[in-house]
Parts: sequence; C-alpha cells; structure tokens
Amino acid sequence: MVTYQDKPWLQHYDPQVPHSLAPYPDYPLHQYLVEAAQRHGDATATITSARLPLVGRVKTALDYRTLNSVSDALAAALVDRGLRKGDRVAIVMPNCAQFVIAFFAILKAGGVVVATNPTYPPKRLQEQLIDSGARAAIVLSLFYNALKEAQPGTPVEHVIVTNIKEYLPGSARFLFGIAKEKKQGHRVELQSGDYWLQDILARYVGKRADVPVSGDDLAIFQYTGGTTGIPKAAMATHAALVANTLQCKSWLARPDQQESFLAAIPLFHVFGMVAVMSFAVATHATMVLVSNARDIDDVVDTIDSFHPTLFMGVPALFNAINNHAQVQAGKSDLSSIYACISGSAPLPPATKRRFEELSGGMLLEGFGMSEAPTASHVNPVRGENRTGSIGLPLPDMEMRIVDLDDGTTDVPVGEVGELLMRGPQLMRGYHGMPTETANALREGPDGRKWLYTGDIARMDEDGYFYIVDRKKDMALIGGLNVYPRNIEDVLMEHPAVQEVGVAAIPHPDPAKAGQEALKAWVVVKPGETLTVEQLQDFAGKKLARYEIPSRIEFVSELPRTTVGKILRRELARMEMEARERDEQ
Repeated sequence: MVTYQDKPWLQHYDPQVPHSLAPYPDYPLHQYLVEAAQRHGDATATITSARLPLVGRVKTALDYRTLNSVSDALAAALVDRGLRKGDRVAIVMPNCAQFVIAFFAILKAGGVVVATNPTYPPKRLQEQLIDSGARAAIVLSLFYNALKEAQPGTPVEHVIVTNIKEYLPGSARFLFGIAKEKKQGHRVELQSGDYWLQDILARYVGKRADVPVSGDDLAIFQYTGGTTGIPKAAMATHAALVANTLQCKSWLARPDQQESFLAAIPLFHVFGMVAVMSFAVATHATMVLVSNARDIDDVVDTIDSFHPTLFMGVPALFNAINNHAQVQAGKSDLSSIYACISGSAPLPPATKRRFEELSGGMLLEGFGMSEAPTASHVNPVRGENRTGSIGLPLPDMEMRIVDLDDGTTDVPVGEVGELLMRGPQLMRGYHGMPTETANALREGPDGRKWLYTGDIARMDEDGYFYIVDRKKDMALIGGLNVYPRNIEDVLMEHPAVQEVGVAAIPHPDPAKAGQEALKAWVVVKPGETLTVEQLQDFAGKKLARYEIPSRIEFVSELPRTTVGKILRRELARMEMEARERDEQ
C-alpha cells in the first residue's frame, strides 16, 4: 500500500529533475546577483517599456553589471544612514527596475525586506510599518504622500523616493514628464530629511556595504494575504529563499536557453519575489517588467512585443488574456511562451485548456505559500499534467495529509484531510505572533516541525496532490461537506461564464436559521446572456443536488486580492450588507 513516506511523486519527476538538491549552499540570496554580474554582466536583467502614440513600444534595458553596482551603492547608503543588520526596510512600489534595485540593496546591507502593497491606504500601510518595525522605506513618488501620512507613529526614520520615469526610455520619460507626471501624482516635493534615489546613487557610486550575511539570517517579512484573518508577517531566511529558488530552477530551467520572464505578478508578493525575480537572477534571465497586471491591454501588448518564454501568473490573469479581443482575434502573438505556472488561487480547467490552445505553451498549476516561500508543488513540464491537480512536491519536500478533526492521524491515500508539509524553505515563524506560530508549525510524531497549511487536500496513488479547498472555506450543507472550489470549477465550464466565486452564507430561510446555504457570484462574458435557471441546470449535470448554489447573483466583477485570490469573506460580507438593506 502506498504511503506518504514512500514519496510516490518521485517516480513521476521529469528526467532532468533530481530527487534531492541537498546539500543546499549556505550563502545569502543576493549572491545570485553578484555571480550574474561577474559571469554574465552584459546580459539584460530588466526591461522597462512604454507604448507611445505613433511610435509604438520603446524600452530601457538594465544589464546585470549595472543592477549589481547600483544596488551596491544603495546598500552602502543604507548602512551609512545607520541601518543595522536585521533592521527592516519597507519597499512601497509596484513592479519596476527600482524595486529590484531596492530589494537586493536591502539584503546586501544586512536588512530585512518588508515588501508592501503600494496601493494600501495610509492606515493599513501604517499598521504594517508599525508591526514590522521598519526603520526605512523606499517608495515610488506616486505613493510618497500616502507614506508620509502613514509615517507618524511608526519607526520609519529614513525615506528614499524614486520617480517611475527614472528608468523609462528617454522619449517616454520626456512625454511622461510633460503630460502625466504632475497630473497623475508622480511629481512631488520632498519633505525635509527625505532623499531622492538618484541623488543617493550618484553620491555612493562605486561603494559597497561590508556586511556579512549568511543563509541563516532573515531576508524577508512576507505578509500573508489576510484572506482568512489578520495579516501576519512570515519570516523567511536567505537559506529558505535560496532553497526555493534552486527548487524552481531544477523544475523549469533549460540550461541551453536564455529565458525571459514576463514579470507581471507583483514582486511585492512572494510568488513574484521568488518564482520570478529570484529565479530570473539565479539564471541571469531577463525580467520584462509590467507595473500593472490589471491593465490587460498592456500585458498582451508586452507579450506580443518582447516574446517572454516564462510567465508566472494567477488564474484571473490567464483568464483575462483568454478573453482579450486582440488574443481572440489572433492579432497578438503568445507563441513565445514555453511554460507558465499558475498559483495563488485555484486554476479552473477551462482556463488552462483555453490558454494552452491560444499560446501553444504549457500552463502548469502549482501551489505555494508565504509560509514556505514560495512554491511547494508544480505539475511536471514534460510529464503528465493531471486536471485539477497542483502537481508533485518539489525536490526535498515531505508531505502528510492528516485527519481534519484530530490533526495528527494520517488519512489513507486518496482521502481528504489537512495538508502538512516540510522542506528546506519553511518560514521561521510569524513575527511577533508566538501563538499563531505554534499553531502553524507543530511537532509531528517524528519530532520534527511540520507546517499546517490550513488547506484541505488529497493525494492520489501516484503522488499527485489536489487542493479541495481552504479548511475555513468548507461549507456544511445539510450535514455534508461541500467545497466551494469544486463548484467554481464546474460553473466556469459554462461557455457564458467569465468568472465565478462561491461561498457559504447564512441560510436565508428563517426556518433554517443556523444552517448554511451556497451562493454563487457570476461575471458573464461580454455579449453573452445567462439566467439563474440556465446555470443551475448546467451545474446539475455535474454536481449533486445539495452542491448546486441555491442563490446566484450576476455581478460586474469579483472582489480579489492583489494576486487574484477571490475574497470569499468579502462575498459573504456583501451578502449580509444586501440583506440589511432589504430589511430596512
């Protein structure tokens, strides 16, 4: 009989993927950048582009030698301003060359990166600055005023500001300066004591920070998305990030190919930070930067213009590309894409099939967590991709699936339970939250720490894993467990459905107070029509009667996190607010 300890997944690895990568090197993450600059200094590290009227798309490229030297200069400046080893530094900006520079500079200075969503309102930004204890912040000028509003009461002593135009192509920089800079809020006057990034780089050119950093030192505070509670800062070491970078590299990298990443997933999210930025630097690949992945016109045009080979994204992004008019009309070329990994949210099979038809590339579903930054499972590149599966555990990962009630007993292979994992990239814990840390990292029967993921999963006989749902999202309908993700996958198969979210709500029938009901929020494709009855009839062909949502609401969009996860708690909140309005 197959067991989790047998690691049946190893038999389904692609031929080039080793079963183990141990021993892992004991060096800091920024060593990858140093080596890329030494061995491949002329290789393009980042591409920043803009589309101009009558001209088309223009670009500015930053090579690895330059990226390494400017991050050295910024690191020296941070140390000169009193940054001590282990101090936290916030990055408040979207995907841009300055983000990459700042990230590696902080690590070289011995600091810990706190990458935050730049669109957060001041109050939420202030909460993270206080919680993390960040002593400095590096911010895009567009978000400078919000940061200054948030700064009082926080430990932030130093603010370094950069303008998005600094790494735009010359013609685009000029046009941006006269047409958009002031109008869109990028032009700001710095308050006393704050610095412009370019002034610092000019002053510290040729200098370095002489700070010894080892694999055991902390590298990042990565705040969880907060979809199931208060955001927590998962603390990860350099060793953890190096290990996961090597795991990703072993799975996807082609030694004879100069890869080019579409860097559309936010780099302030751990998925983009590790599976795009760190992976790219470790393979001296190019990052084609997209500052706003919600601008699908720009995403599609960037792919068509720069022909990336690797694309890490989320289902909502792949789905939006599938439905883009230029793509559907065959006027945008996606054929350069060799492989994509979809993570951060469940990948509907219909989205996967359509994207692969349009691009000719492979869209591989994977799985990862901020607590194990970032990837833990991926479908094989050359081997079998099983529909609905998150794939196989990466090298050196150990898995268990335990009983949902007692949390300790391994369930038989094929049955559902909570997914537990161990590996070289596990977090050290949650910053300042010992109770939450103890709940997430628990000692197993073998005396070792296991990460309790909070995800309901199963493993088949061949070692492929399937996420059934989040433990906290599971609904109880008529005494039976129902998983919203499974229902979403079925409804997404309807040709008129563009997006769908399903959540448990309090039963609307007063006679059934205390019970739960299912509701679906559906976005219909442009030009299509759909009724509640039609969708329920469609669902009835694949779902049990109790799994069919009793209520369906058609909406224009779904509430999502910045990386595309559906906020089911927000859907439930919307429902309760609507009921309160109806009762008034």
